[in-house]
Amino acid sequence: MLSRPKPGESEADLLYFQNQFLAARASPAVKIVKKADKRKGEEGSTDAERPPLQDSKDVVMLEGFPDILPPLTPAPPKKSKTKSACVHFEDEDPEERLEIHDEHITAVFSKIIERDTSAVAVTVPVPTGDPFPRSFHRSEIKSEVKVGSGRKSIFAQKMAAKRAAEKAATAPSAVECVQVRSPASVALDPEESVGEATIPSIRGDKPGDFLTSHRPCLITGEGLGSQKSEQEAEAIHKENLEKLQSMSEEEILQEQARLLAQLDPSLVAFLKSQRSNNEGQKKELKMEQNKPEEFLESLPMAQCGVSSSLSMQGLHLEESVRKEGNTKVEITDDDLPVKPRKEWIHMDNVEFEKLEWMKDLPSPRQKKTRKGMQARFSLKGELIPADADLPTHLGLHHHGEEAERAGYTLQELFHLSRSQVTQQRTLALQVLGRIVERARLGEFASSLKGSVLRLLLDAGFLFLLRFSLDDAVDNVMAACVGALRALLVSLDDEKYLDWTFSWYQGMAAFPFVPNKEEEEEEEEEELNGTEKSQDKKLKDENKPDPDVAQYDVVKGLLKTRIQHRLRYILEVVRPVPTVVLDILHILTHIARHSSEACSQLLDCPRLIETIVREFLPTQWDPQVAEPGFLVTSLHGVACASAMKFIRVLASGGRNAAARLLNTFEMRSRLSRFIAEDPLDLLLPREEAIRLSTEAFRLWAVAAGYGQACDLYSDLYPVLVRILQSLPKLLSTCRGRSPMVELSVQRAAAVVTLLTQVTQTAGYTSELQAKLSSGNSEDSEQIPPPPVVWNQVSGLQPFLETSLKEILQEMPHTETWQTLQPLATACVIYLAVYYSACSQQPSVNPIDCLEELERLTSRVLQPLLSQPAIHSMWDLLRPCSALCNPLSCSPAPESVFSISSLSCTGGKPPLSLAGSKSPFPFLTALLYLINSITHIHKGLTSKAGTCPDYTQHASLHHCVAMALLSRLLPGSEHLAHEVLLDLAFNPEFLPEGKAGGPEAADFSDILHLGTSAKLAQPGSAAAFLSKVTRGALLIESYQNLPSIRSCYLSHFVYLQPTLMHSQASYQGQNYLIQSMLLPEVKGPILPSDWPFFPLISLYNKVTNAETHGAVNSLPLDLVNTVTWNLQWVLLLETWRAETLQSIPTAAKLARLMCVFLTGSDLFLEASVHRYAAALLSVYCQPKILDSLNLDAPLPGLASFHDLYLSLLEQFEGVSFGDPLFGVFVLLPLQKHFSVHLRLSVFGEHTNILRALGVPLQEFPVPLERYTSPPEDNLNLLRLYFRTLVTGVLRHAWCPVLYVVAVAHVNSFIFSQESTSQETDAARKSMLRKTCLLVDENLKKHLLYYRLLNTENPMGFDLYEQLPPMRLKYLQMVTQKENKENAPALNSEQNTCARRGSSYLYNKIKRNFSTGQDTRQ
Repeated sequence: MLSRPKPGESEADLLYFQNQFLAARASPAVKIVKKADKRKGEEGSTDAERPPLQDSKDVVMLEGFPDILPPLTPAPPKKSKTKSACVHFEDEDPEERLEIHDEHITAVFSKIIERDTSAVAVTVPVPTGDPFPRSFHRSEIKSEVKVGSGRKSIFAQKMAAKRAAEKAATAPSAVECVQVRSPASVALDPEESVGEATIPSIRGDKPGDFLTSHRPCLITGEGLGSQKSEQEAEAIHKENLEKLQSMSEEEILQEQARLLAQLDPSLVAFLKSQRSNNEGQKKELKMEQNKPEEFLESLPMAQCGVSSSLSMQGLHLEESVRKEGNTKVEITDDDLPVKPRKEWIHMDNVEFEKLEWMKDLPSPRQKKTRKGMQARFSLKGELIPADADLPTHLGLHHHGEEAERAGYTLQELFHLSRSQVTQQRTLALQVLGRIVERARLGEFASSLKGSVLRLLLDAGFLFLLRFSLDDAVDNVMAACVGALRALLVSLDDEKYLDWTFSWYQGMAAFPFVPNKEEEEEEEEEELNGTEKSQDKKLKDENKPDPDVAQYDVVKGLLKTRIQHRLRYILEVVRPVPTVVLDILHILTHIARHSSEACSQLLDCPRLIETIVREFLPTQWDPQVAEPGFLVTSLHGVACASAMKFIRVLASGGRNAAARLLNTFEMRSRLSRFIAEDPLDLLLPREEAIRLSTEAFRLWAVAAGYGQACDLYSDLYPVLVRILQSLPKLLSTCRGRSPMVELSVQRAAAVVTLLTQVTQTAGYTSELQAKLSSGNSEDSEQIPPPPVVWNQVSGLQPFLETSLKEILQEMPHTETWQTLQPLATACVIYLAVYYSACSQQPSVNPIDCLEELERLTSRVLQPLLSQPAIHSMWDLLRPCSALCNPLSCSPAPESVFSISSLSCTGGKPPLSLAGSKSPFPFLTALLYLINSITHIHKGLTSKAGTCPDYTQHASLHHCVAMALLSRLLPGSEHLAHEVLLDLAFNPEFLPEGKAGGPEAADFSDILHLGTSAKLAQPGSAAAFLSKVTRGALLIESYQNLPSIRSCYLSHFVYLQPTLMHSQASYQGQNYLIQSMLLPEVKGPILPSDWPFFPLISLYNKVTNAETHGAVNSLPLDLVNTVTWNLQWVLLLETWRAETLQSIPTAAKLARLMCVFLTGSDLFLEASVHRYAAALLSVYCQPKILDSLNLDAPLPGLASFHDLYLSLLEQFEGVSFGDPLFGVFVLLPLQKHFSVHLRLSVFGEHTNILRALGVPLQEFPVPLERYTSPPEDNLNLLRLYFRTLVTGVLRHAWCPVLYVVAVAHVNSFIFSQESTSQETDAARKSMLRKTCLLVDENLKKHLLYYRLLNTENPMGFDLYEQLPPMRLKYLQMVTQKENKENAPALNSEQNTCARRGSSYLYNKIKRNFSTGQDTRQ
């Protein structure tokens, strides 16, 4: 057998091995195949059929490898270039084929233009005396030319040096330049010095350093398009040189500074870049820095002076360029990590430029720039500072851009994740996952600009993970699953959700659906809820996956069928335990998304079967429980995360829970993991407790639907044993430890299970009675659950005893924080137990009441007297999400497409879900007190409630009103209770009995807190006696029952959700359809719910008018609007803080609906009175100061459009009503949008005749309309036109008449510097004013002084014009007379002949048409 070559053997040894191999005639390891060109032969041809081609290539064939490499990227198939040319027919004549392809000579020799060679220099060969030109070898040229930019071979460098030597040798004027050089020009040609001084002076270098050419550096003349363009460019260049030569150095510097100040900085930068390019071309003429004398040896002695001066010049230029451009420093042999050896072939001359990449990287430096730098991350996902100098062996420098900086950018990691190398793909995905995890913790919030998660998602990170999940390599799949878990799942969110499971209504959770979904189209607003959901589902199905994932990541992943891929990984790939846990966390998060997501997970083939079979088996290897045993696979081992996923899946709906219990054999799994104590399970102790806890929680969820209650009788001994062990557990809770907290959570889950079973058993007798009666009214007969009251009533003593022992630990803070979940669960159990007990027909009511009295005296009263309870009440404010919004602020890296509870990193102790939060226990305690007082009314005073609630009735009512606008979906029952019992209850409005109306009247009389007129504007119904606000409040207070009925009837659309909410709050488990609450799109009631009846009626009327049904108005329209206005008046007077969240502009917009609903609704006496009373409230100075009509208003697309509708309605049906007029005038104040005033004076001037609101009854100060002076020229012209044409008169519209006169007067006498157009307009307006025939209007416009509401006109007049105004008036008019004296005389004669009316009509006509009266 032949031996392989060894290190140290020479080429001769290799030749010897080759001869030895050929002599032995052994078979080669590879086979040489001569492969024919596919494009030149038929598919079935072989090498045997055709002789080998001369140009065939030798192809090395390896066994097991295909002949053709697989394509790396999808590309179109190659097309043969000769296939069409090689196809011929038998009957085709060769001569005809030649004629077809033959072309005339004119197609080749056409438009021949000779190149102009008149300006080309003719070089004569230098005679050498030899018969042939002398050949040279590159070794003869000793010097080299270093290339600053780019890389050249050694041969190219030698040739460049030879050309440079030839050019230097043949320069005819070199010696002459030395002779005529003057000292002032630093041994350079003055023509060059002046010509080249402009560009280098921009860079700050010396002019003489750049003079190496007679030709211009930037201007080439190519753009002139003529044959003599170069000559013209040289002529211009010489002219510039002469001009510069005639200037001194100071003049040149001054011109340079002036040019730099005028030129665009980008143009200056372009000139600099062109100069640097020219410098790179000139470097071929320079010599090597270290060996300048070697180059001089090859030149004649007569040229040494010029050459030496040029070499020094080149060295200086090279140094300056290196300093400015920050070029790389040359390296030597000492800088190379591998030293070249002499025995290496062709390494006698080292090319340092090609080995430059081997030298050490420069130290990173922070760039002094305002622009941000790209963020670079380590392999652990940490952000690396820009100036961090890390060693290269860490593997953080394998990138091209910014090679000196350590770390990788997101773009580089994205690129690496699509690599063909498995390790690179895996590493990139792992690093991206770590970056996402750290970003969600907020580590980059203070260092990076923008959101990392949002940037990644916008770049397609989600689908990068989805594509990588389909990879066939296990490591890539594992890294992808980890990154996906970091993106979607927050383990802290899951921790707090588990913590709140045993709270009051803790099993119910909001779905993880993003709030900011795509806006639905307007036509969808008329659809009901079912039609909306179906239409939305169809739209999502038709949308591409990226569009869906843009606003909902989970929904986008489900469209990519991610559940099928995860099932394949679990079932077929069988990954390591870490990947299995990550997949279970991802599935749990998907199940929390919505009921639809739960259905898709249940419908995924073999997904649930695989999880139940592999991760919830009934038996497994007992070695798992041994200490120190390394679990290499979770398959075949019970897992708590799998049980939690099943529990969350069951929370998605009643049907999902039933399928899990019956179809997927979870009923037997519950019995298996509940019947056995965690200490006896063959699992690590912590995992065993978690698994048992999740099993009890799953059972509690099923019992919450009234399911799996048949297991109660089977597992009753187990439950009793657990309750009996509670005292032992309490004795071990003196110190906080993870195992103790897990045990307390398990005990709380058991009590929560008993609570749900007790609730279910409480309705057994009721359902049995309904089933026995067989009423046909019930569409569906619900069978009673298999558990009765007698089976659950015996557990109450155990829990009451345990609760007493727990409450004794309240003074010990640390122990109480550990036991608080169990205490909360026990209190909730007692509340449910006594509520259900009072409804049982088999229980004696007297015995039940006696038990409640005993519980109150022995448990509640001692508890409420403890100091710890008082400290809990004090902690409500700092822990409240409403009072302390920072406690529930969103996470720093939250994105709207991924729902989260923002618990990443943990919540502070003083927060709603913090460790010191009193909310869970106090909520349960109040629930117990509420249940007891509802059953036993006599315990109201003993249960800790305030016996005399009238002392704090106003406070209770304020809290109830604040609660109404903050209740979220799922709490419709609470909202209904508040509306029914508290909001409209006269007992909680004590002001109605305690002198509130009289106080309102007294406030109006004294004008407390306001200087505005609060008098109600008059109306068309003037025969009605005006009533005071106190009388209106009394009437409203008496109508509270009717007002309550009105609002309850308008909230009837909430009835379906109200039924589900009542079933949850009242414990009707057999009616609960899902533990997931409705999607959160805002509170149940909008913030402006007091105006809801009015808005609803306006929408109905608008829709009816749109469809042509004008007369289909509700019969009780007047009463509904009156009750709505009465309730708003009550709130504005006695509960003003309730409506503070509604902008004043929004309130006015709602009140405008009174005038837009129907044609004469506002003329009704009751509606008119209450609208006027509310208007007087909203016209107070403080409220007017807060009025902002330019800001976007909730529920209103455009206030301008609403105002236009109001103008049209006023023009059609107002009947000149002053109240309607005030609503029209309110938005015309000066600090509001000018478009509103332009709408009145431009498009709706007809309303000016009906806006007869008297000045004395107008409730808004006129200063808000006249100050500051108007500056819109178009509006001023409209003011003047309406005044002159008589459209606007004081008798018709006094308010706007005063406003127009004030603005026109201020404008025509304004002498401020302004544009020419404005100045001409005001002078023209002043001249036209002087020519007015209407003396009253002329006097008002010229002699206006100040506003005065006491004056019937609304303003005061000057008796005489002030001297300044008079002088200005005379100047304007005299100037006009001088300019147009002939025209004016002619006009005056004409006016005298035809009468004064002609002048008035002409002025009026000229103004209306925009002409100048000077004509």
